[in-house]
Parts: sequence; C-alpha cells; structure tokens
Amino acid sequence: MKNAIIYWFVFLAIQLIAGGIVQGIYLLWKGPGAVLDATGTILTMTLFSIATMALFLWQKWAVVSRHWMQTRPWVVLIWCVLAALGSIIPSAWLQEQMPELPNIVEEEFDMILRNRYGYFVIGLMAPLAEELVFRGAILRSLLKWNSRPWVAILISAILFSVAHMNPAQMPHTLLIGLLLGWMYYRTDSIVPGVVFHWVNNTVAYVLYNLYPNPDMTTSDIFGSEQLMAVAFSLCILVPALLQLNLRMQK
Repeated sequence: MKNAIIYWFVFLAIQLIAGGIVQGIYLLWKGPGAVLDATGTILTMTLFSIATMALFLWQKWAVVSRHWMQTRPWVVLIWCVLAALGSIIPSAWLQEQMPELPNIVEEEFDMILRNRYGYFVIGLMAPLAEELVFRGAILRSLLKWNSRPWVAILISAILFSVAHMNPAQMPHTLLIGLLLGWMYYRTDSIVPGVVFHWVNNTVAYVLYNLYPNPDMTTSDIFGSEQLMAVAFSLCILVPALLQLNLRMQK
C-alpha cells in the first residue's frame, strides 16, 4: 500500500514539475503574466508523459514484458476495442443522471481538443503513461499487498479517478478504472488497458470535434432515441465483457 501511494504522489509531482518548467519557459519567452496557450499545454502534457514513463521504467516500478503479447491475443484486443466503443454512450448517459459536478479543467481540455496536435497527448501519450503508472505500477503493487484482488482494483481505480483532479470526470474515470484494473488483473499486462484507453480517448477527441459544444448531452445528440442509443451500446458492451471474461488469461 505504501509503495502505491508513493507512486501516486510521484505521478502528481512530475505533473506539477513539468507544468512549472513549461510555464517558466513561457514567462522568459513572452514576459511576465504570460499564460499557457494550447501549444504550451500540449508541450506540458508531452513532457509530463515522457518523464513519467522514463522514470517508472528506469526505477522498475513498472515492469514491461512481452510474455502476454507472445500468446498472440488478437481476439482479446478486438473485444477490448468493442468494449471501449460500447462503454462510451452508457457512461456519458449515466454521468448525466448524476448531480452536476464542477468541471475545473474545462478550458484546458477545450484548448487541447480543439488543437490538431492535441490528439498526440490525449489519444496516444495519456493512455501509455496512465496505464504504465496506475496498472503497471500502482495496481501491481496493490495486488501484492492485498490478497483480495477487487480491493486492490478498487483502490487503484479511486487513485486513478482522484489523480485527474476534476470532479466532473471522476465518476467516469472511477468506472473505467475498475474495468482497466480487472483487465490488468486477468492478464498481468497493460496492453488491454492501453488499447481500451486509446479507443476511449480517441472517440472522445473525435466526438468533441464533431460536437464542439461542451454542454451538449446524449439527449441533444440522439434526441428521443437517446435510450435506444444506450441500449444499442449495451448490446455491444455486455457481449464484449463476457467474451473478455472468457478469453483473458495471464
């Protein structure tokens, strides 16, 4: 448990340090009072992701192995893609039924998602860095600490959710964190989680650029067919989870 908390604080510390470095460069370049624009925010996230992965791999806090991929689990990865696609609308709909929570990073994400280079950090760097830390290091450590896997998975999901530092995202990230933790526990590999995370973030990026109004809901998009869209998505998600349960193995 102690190691997991240390890894979590290190993850947050690197984020703060990366932000401070880029902000300092901006102040020297553009003068006092300069505020990070989209490019600066993307550079911060890129520096943070690279530094995080480098440190966790260098210190061997997360261990990367090809063993699971050598089993050629292509069918499992296809079901991971389908599970990610099937989870998006039900998760968004469920979040809309909850009390509205503050979205304290809305402007920051708006800048990133509107920028064509934003996909590099949202769709590619974030899934790799976050899976390496929260599943490859934190959950791996928790599974050694506690013999009950769902306790370890729940704790890692809570840490994953809180680390996003945005109340509006926390219900979604908590549920996704549980699913990603289960995938890691069943396979001892971060690859299924990276694939799921990549698809989830990619779809979010695409949908944001198709429907750039941040206040738009599933009801606005699907109208009276909102519940049908949720049901259709569940018809993809549930079979995908059942197949993953049958096919995933260490």
